[in-house]
Amino acid sequence: MSATVNETEGAKTRGGKFLTFFLADEEYGIEILKVQEIIGLLPITHIPRSPVFIKGVVNLRGRIIPVVDLRLKLSMEEAGHTERTCIIVVKTSTLHIGVIVDKVCEVVNIAGDNIDDTPVLGQAVDNEYILGIGKVGERVKLLLDIDKVLSADDLQHFQAIGAAFGAGGGAHPSAGSAATGGKHV
Repeated sequence: MSATVNETEGAKTRGGKFLTFFLADEEYGIEILKVQEIIGLLPITHIPRSPVFIKGVVNLRGRIIPVVDLRLKLSMEEAGHTERTCIIVVKTSTLHIGVIVDKVCEVVNIAGDNIDDTPVLGQAVDNEYILGIGKVGERVKLLLDIDKVLSADDLQHFQAIGAAFGAGGGAHPSAGSAATGGKHV
């Protein structure tokens, strides 16, 4: 009986507000508290010898931010950019990182009881980065745990990039304040 209580408590704590966006025809969500801002595409400086999903870095008001193509990180086909393609600047546990998405949709409030656990698809399928499956009306949204989408190796790579550029690699500002430009959510 305690397992049922724990599962119910876990579902309730997973609920909240999520910024939703599209990659191809699938809708995803990130906890709104992880989102720093949404910006249009900026000129991206490529970093040689980086993994293919790391597109490079951008200068965001004097702060160097590593940029990841979320499609490529999730093993999806690369797509051309459109006028709706944008960068979501997110806060991981240690860094600010930009993730390229096809288009941003909306902020939705999803109750914990409308978030199902990720189905077990076998040991060959790594879905640890999926926080849960959110149900909003008739639609389903894959809710991502951005800290798990990016591995520890990825984060170390981003910190090394930041050190090379001498701008902290998008590290959280010591004051912890939100950035002031761009479109805030």
